[in-house]
Amino acid sequence: MRALVFEEFGGPLTVRAVPDPAPGRDGVVVRVGASGICRSDWHGWSGHDPDVVLPHVPGHELAGIVAAVGDRVRNWSVGDRVTVPFVCACGHCGPCRDGAGQVCVNQTQPGFTHWGSLAEFVALDAADVNLVALPDDMPFATAAGLGCRFATAFRAVTGVGRVRPGEWVAVHGCGGVGLSAVQVAVAAGARVVAVDVAPGALELARACGAEHTVDGAGDVPAAVAELTGGGAHVSLDALGAAVTCLNSIRSLRPRGRHVQVGLLPPALGRPEIPMDRVIAGELALLGSHGMAAADYPAMLSLITAGRLRPDLLVTRELGLDDAGAALVAVGRDPGIAVVTSF
Repeated sequence: MRALVFEEFGGPLTVRAVPDPAPGRDGVVVRVGASGICRSDWHGWSGHDPDVVLPHVPGHELAGIVAAVGDRVRNWSVGDRVTVPFVCACGHCGPCRDGAGQVCVNQTQPGFTHWGSLAEFVALDAADVNLVALPDDMPFATAAGLGCRFATAFRAVTGVGRVRPGEWVAVHGCGGVGLSAVQVAVAAGARVVAVDVAPGALELARACGAEHTVDGAGDVPAAVAELTGGGAHVSLDALGAAVTCLNSIRSLRPRGRHVQVGLLPPALGRPEIPMDRVIAGELALLGSHGMAAADYPAMLSLITAGRLRPDLLVTRELGLDDAGAALVAVGRDPGIAVVTSF
């Protein structure tokens, strides 16, 4: 099959022929119809993830058609249209038994623990636990972004942040996760302040329903406090940087909830958490890590009803030969880039 490969961290990304994957006994192989290019892929290519073993094929946001099925798979057949969370759960550990597969202790992740979906085919583990059936009318380009960015934002806003109608929500970083969070928060009845340093990203945030936008290069906490009358009820760091994490916490009103969504690799520097402020304001600091396959139906029903529009976030469809340059340039252009031809 054709796949995007790198052989050194931060090194060249080239498309070449590699062996086709085979399904595990409880897994499947999916013919990839679309694969998103995400900041997490950039972290893996940059050497920030200890699970990545070279040479490597990145890609973890995917949708496609089941092409091969292991002999222990019961619920899926060749030809099924599917997507999958970026965290593939084992289905047996304590967190999985509690319905929290997104923090499975034995998790696998395409594009990290094994070769990923920036290729014609990808192998996925524990198919009966992790695969999600797609609506027949949902394009693969739309579905690809659900596995990481959109589903991650959905759970961060609704399940972890527990945003309520009328609350102020600040979203720091308006890439794929941030724009998804803006859209989900607005659909939940919240009033949203979007923060970014790129005018194009802020324009997309306004199109997604943000009531106010703030230039991230300025005094963000002061601006958010003024716009919201005292600070956000919920603030999300959707980028994953020391400055956005700190700004998010400092943007909260008393008893507010900070949700850390963007990755914070130690190699890029650890944020200094203002614990004095956390204590004085009784702030809640929460982490959010994807969404289990079992939780997809609520999100899919809102998409089918037209209340959520992940399709509006896809701004570029690419061929596999252009994927390497797009991965290196993640964050420079607003919106989501998706590879749709292989």
